[in-house]
Order: sequence, then C-alpha cells, then structure tokens
Amino acid sequence: MTDDARLLAANARVAHVSLRGRVAAARYTEGERRRVCRPVTALRDDARPRARQRELVLHEVFVVLEEREGWAFGFAARDGYVGHVRIDDLGPDLWRSTHVVSARQSYLVGEPVLKTGDEITAISFGTRLSVLATHEDGRWGEVALLRPPDAMDGHKRADTMFVPMAHLRPADAPERDPVAVAERFLGTPYLWGGNSGFGIDCSGLIQAALMACGIDCPGDSDLQQALGQEAERAPERGDLLFWKGHVAMAVDAERLIHANAHHMAVAYEGIEAAKRRIARGEGPVTAVRRLDQPVALTPPRG
Repeated sequence: MTDDARLLAANARVAHVSLRGRVAAARYTEGERRRVCRPVTALRDDARPRARQRELVLHEVFVVLEEREGWAFGFAARDGYVGHVRIDDLGPDLWRSTHVVSARQSYLVGEPVLKTGDEITAISFGTRLSVLATHEDGRWGEVALLRPPDAMDGHKRADTMFVPMAHLRPADAPERDPVAVAERFLGTPYLWGGNSGFGIDCSGLIQAALMACGIDCPGDSDLQQALGQEAERAPERGDLLFWKGHVAMAVDAERLIHANAHHMAVAYEGIEAAKRRIARGEGPVTAVRRLDQPVALTPPRG
C-alpha cells in the first residue's frame, strides 16, 4: 500500500480500517457507501470550493469515512482516490448497477418517447444505471435515479426516468479497445481535473478508456506511469506516452490522442509533432508504457 496522500484514506481524526497499525487516528471505520446524485460532482483535496482535484459522475460510489460541516471525507470506490465531496451531492447506495453509459454523453427524460417535450437531464460517459425495464421495443431503458436534496419530493430519495438503450453497455461486459473508447471523447473540452464527457483532462481520458475495458487505472498521470511495462520498440496502438505532468495514448505508430490545453480539447496529434511541441515547455517524453493486457485492433462488434 502507498502513503501517497491521494490514496491514503485517513486524516487526523479517522482512517479506514485497512490502515489500522499504519496510521494513527482516533477512529477506524469501514465507511459507508454512498452514490453521487448529480450528473457530475467535484472530488476535492480539502473542503474548499477551489480545491477540485478529480470528479465523480452520477451514481458512482464514494465511501464516506467522516462527515463535517457539509462535507464528506472518504474515497472513490473506482480507484481509491481520497478527498472531500459535498454531502448534498451524495445519496444512499440503493441498488446494483446493471448498465453503464458508454456514449460520451447521454440524457434522461421523463417519458420513453423520441419526440418528447420534456426537459432533459444530461449525463456523462461512465454514469452507472440500474435498468428496471425497457420500453418501445427495447429503445428506452427505465432507470432508477437518485435525486439531490433540492430536487426531492418530500422524503422521496429516488425516482425513475428513461435513457436511450443505444447509449448503454451492460455493466458486466467491458469494452475491448481503450483507443476506441478514447476516440469517443474527440472534441470534448479540456478541463483540468475533469472526468466526464462534459470536460476531461489527460489522465481522466486515460482512466476512462482503460477502466471501461476492465483495466484498473489510477486517476493522475504520475500514478499511471506505473502501468504496464516499458515499451522497448516504437509506440504501438494503446501504448501510453508520458511527459512531466502529461499523458497521451498512441492510436498507431504515428498518431496519439490526448486531452490537452494546447487544443483545449481531446484531439489527435502526430507523435513526433507532439514530442517537439511539448518538449519546448515541459521537456522530453519520460516514459512509454505498454499495457500488460492485449489491446484489440478494432472495436467490439454488436
């Protein structure tokens, strides 16, 4: 286990039970699983509005270790990233996720009708949903939805809405090609610390692509540099290229894809051109890592 503060589930008052004997705390706890009840919420390194480090999307699990003054301290279940989330952005862990949004963005509506006049709720790639039933010959999924406190009807903690089934994949059916997943984000605005289809940064893009394929991946680029093995040959599809504070994924031997502040978006760039450009500001490539898992050459069929 690491003592990196980003992954150490402890503060001066409380620690996760796995840290007993390693970290001094007044209290040790397993924590309580909660789910995000807004389309996107910030995961902050401390309880300050400007301290955003990463993001969680709708229905992702956050394990709460402590609540203080409107903030929940704990860690993201997806990767163990530690931080603070507003308590009002979390709801109970009421159900098992059956599907995950696989499109860059999707939406929820109040009726399973194509030409609806309803206001939409925009949702991101990675949103976890429980499909209760399908409608219109399988075109629409009826899903359970957590509501934030300001949208609740009395004591009602959840509701149902409808989502296009074409935008989902089964939660137990991972994708096969991280590059193809990353390419769905082309044109997505660059957002430092972003983890959604509304805005994403370099390490957020890599994590989204790899985790959709069932490959464990930490949240920040320096942590991601431990993935796989050092590539001994020219970059191949799916290899990760690292600079100081930046990461990209090779599409083939000549191009990469990355979320970057130069384009302010997820974009393709020639590998050699990117090396020259980034070297002028951040220095040379620090590593090229080849994933342990084989990477498919084409997206899965069906």
